Amino acid sequence: MEIFKLSNDIDFKKTLQTLGVDGGGVDILASKMQHHLFYIKDLHVGAANILKQDALSIGGDLAVPRGTVIAQHKSVDAILIVTQQQLLELSRKELAQPFGLKELAHQLKLFSKIAKPKKVEIMGIINANDDSFFQESRFCDTNAVTKIEQMIQEGASIIDIGGVSSRPGSYQVSADEELSRIKPIVDALYEQKIYEKTVLSIDSYEPSVISYVLEHGFKIVNDITGLKNDEVCKLCAEYNAKAVIMHMKGTPKDMQNDPSYENVLLHVEDFFKERVAKAKGFGVKDIVLDVGIGFGKTLEHNLQLIKNLEHFLSLGYPLLVGASRKSLIDQITPSSVQQRIAGTLALHLKAADNGASILRVHDVYEHIQALHVRDALLN
Repeated sequence: MEIFKLSNDIDFKKTLQTLGVDGGGVDILASKMQHHLFYIKDLHVGAANILKQDALSIGGDLAVPRGTVIAQHKSVDAILIVTQQQLLELSRKELAQPFGLKELAHQLKLFSKIAKPKKVEIMGIINANDDSFFQESRFCDTNAVTKIEQMIQEGASIIDIGGVSSRPGSYQVSADEELSRIKPIVDALYEQKIYEKTVLSIDSYEPSVISYVLEHGFKIVNDITGLKNDEVCKLCAEYNAKAVIMHMKGTPKDMQNDPSYENVLLHVEDFFKERVAKAKGFGVKDIVLDVGIGFGKTLEHNLQLIKNLEHFLSLGYPLLVGASRKSLIDQITPSSVQQRIAGTLALHLKAADNGASILRVHDVYEHIQALHVRDALLN
């Protein structure tokens, strides 16, 4: 007899099927192999004691502060530890309990239905300006078309084009200036029917710019202001465009001036709920959420968002992450922009593991290769 430890990153169902487990038993056993951790804030102490006992009764557990059992405090924070099967059982049990546990049960049931995406798409970055933080992403006219064709060949399924830098400290330019920067590229792409080879995305929040590109084969509006402008909402609905709603605190000019949050995860979640409701109110049907790495966040905020990205899957929309060559890498290990590809891959692969459907990148080939290797490891 021999024994070896399996990784928690394996494809549970596929592994069980390979073992020859009966079809009906695959789902049951897979649900016991998948573990969940939930941080619960401001839980009524009565609810905490009930939840603790209910979790223990089905084989799970609830980590609570000292003194909870004697109700030392009116409310506590807690960490729930359960398998997928236990999560389903607990979400049913708590429906009949007091102290807000019924509401918690509905939230747990929602999380029990979350499935991470099986496919991760690569969005290649093209900047039509002289101010973006990574010089090698700046292109104009024919050079841009050549680079886009290269990105498509390397495996990018989306190309994101922007005419204005959104790096920290950058200033807004006029809509006319922005359009003049991207128009030659857009016209060339339209003339050569590049929109038939890939999905084209515009990185803009200016209605006149967005209107022009949607008339010329673009299908995605990547809005760093998160659909703040009603006119952008109207255009997305009118052209049936996919809208990327990104979270940003402040503006690019001031967003990194000591950003702070009581809880960055809950703040970003509330922002998404508000903007999704607005988008749907205007008739926008196709939505992607972007937590906005580097947009009004400290290093700790950025890492928290990537590590806990799966939380946002509960909102029911695909997630986009763009950490490509950003300065948070330099805060972890000193490096120039040109040296940050390894750090970028580490961040993006973790984001993919935690539920990202789209990665916005400068380096397409390297990301496609990394994802292929990741898939081989998982499968």
